[in-house]
Amino acid sequence: MLTARYAGHRSIRIEEHQASPPSTGEVQIAVAYTGLCGTDLHILHGHMDARISTPQVIGHEMSGTIAAIGDQVDGWRVGDPVTVMPLIWDGLCPACEAGHVHVCHSLALFGIDRPGSLQERWNVPAHTLVRLPTDMPLSHAALVEPTAVAVHDVRRGDVQRGDKVVVIGGGPIGVLIAFVAREMGAEPTVIEIDEQRLATVRGFGFRTLNASATDQVGAINEWTGGAGADVVFEVSGSSAAVLSATSLAKVRGRIVVVAIHPIPREIDLQRMFLRELTVVGARVYERDDFVLAVDLLSGGPVPADLLITDIVPLRQTQRAFAELAAGRALKILIDVADGS
Repeated sequence: MLTARYAGHRSIRIEEHQASPPSTGEVQIAVAYTGLCGTDLHILHGHMDARISTPQVIGHEMSGTIAAIGDQVDGWRVGDPVTVMPLIWDGLCPACEAGHVHVCHSLALFGIDRPGSLQERWNVPAHTLVRLPTDMPLSHAALVEPTAVAVHDVRRGDVQRGDKVVVIGGGPIGVLIAFVAREMGAEPTVIEIDEQRLATVRGFGFRTLNASATDQVGAINEWTGGAGADVVFEVSGSSAAVLSATSLAKVRGRIVVVAIHPIPREIDLQRMFLRELTVVGARVYERDDFVLAVDLLSGGPVPADLLITDIVPLRQTQRAFAELAAGRALKILIDVADGS
């Protein structure tokens, strides 16, 4: 089988490997598509070298069909379309015992700590599978995982119908948060600095603000009648965005930290005190988030075809990363089954 492995030094190595049969409790997936995301880009740029072993098969946003089933696996058949919730938890720590396995104290992720989905055959524990509708295009299904991230973020923000929502960052997750929030009946505004991304976001029918050319606080106050936003999502990962988020929220508003910040950031605690703001973190997802994500993609509220910029064969994974790094793409899928 063909695999794409991160080999260190910003390089992807395309290699042939012998597929192993699934072990007890596992299924083997014939991977159809794998989406590339910001985490994958961080891996390629060496930011996670202390955590990831090389060479390592990466990728975790995927879709495919079951190719083989190991012993002691029930409820699945060869040919079933699936995606994977790519988390591994220990079930023993205080977080797991409290029912929060997605923030397990020793959480591991496929595509980082374990081999990921940029391979033609992928063995995973059966309990990580998420069933897909049989009529759902597998290219669309590769967006279930990032959509589940957005669903979890919106739930953590307790977004309500009629809420004025600000999303700082117009990348793939920011756009998906805006779609999910709008489906929940909220009114999103997306703040972004890149004009190309702003044009894309406007094309989806969202209100936008240019972070570098606009008085953000004045614009949000005007939009909300002087109150401020009900919920602010920080998705950009920039220190300036963290500092500005508190100034955009209303009294008792909610700030959701979505972006992964590599270092501690400054935050306006005086503003938090004066307005009694709530700040929450949002990390990965839970199974219910995947279930709703499947519904949103298969039912039409999240337009998968418009979000997918390009689909390229597995051997062109390095080129796809270059396009992603240059900011010329919203979402690129790797056609893992295309070995050309």
